[in-house]
Amino acid sequence: MSRVSMFNSPLMLGFDHFERVLDRVSKTAAEGYPPYNIEQTGENALRITLAVAGFSMEDLSVAIEDNQLTVRGRSAEDDSERVFLHRGIAARQFQRSFVLAEGIEVTGAALDNGLLHIDLSRRVPEPEVKTIEIKVGGARKSVRKATIDAE
Repeated sequence: MSRVSMFNSPLMLGFDHFERVLDRVSKTAAEGYPPYNIEQTGENALRITLAVAGFSMEDLSVAIEDNQLTVRGRSAEDDSERVFLHRGIAARQFQRSFVLAEGIEVTGAALDNGLLHIDLSRRVPEPEVKTIEIKVGGARKSVRKATIDAE
């Protein structure tokens, strides 16, 4: 069954980027591992904290591609010789993605006591005032010339 998009309307030109972002968000919404928090740490600052117990710094990677922050974890530990009576700490590999809005930048990442903290900041654009030059009679001259050439 094909999905009908609200962005297919001829009145919604140039919104295909939003459609791609919404598709990415809907795909990543069902993931539940690892658990994470998102907190506001300042007026223009955010922090994403992921619970990554059992992963070392070498097992984790953080990357940004096309406004999407992706955190991957691959455990290199070999558990084949260990016998667990109960295994409650998940050490499976994972990939968690977050769609970043325009102007959001990753300022750093740190691993502390099994928690991966990723700090984000929002660039506040400086207001730009642009003056547009007004020309006198430029459009009228070219219209007359075009009519004279047509005769």
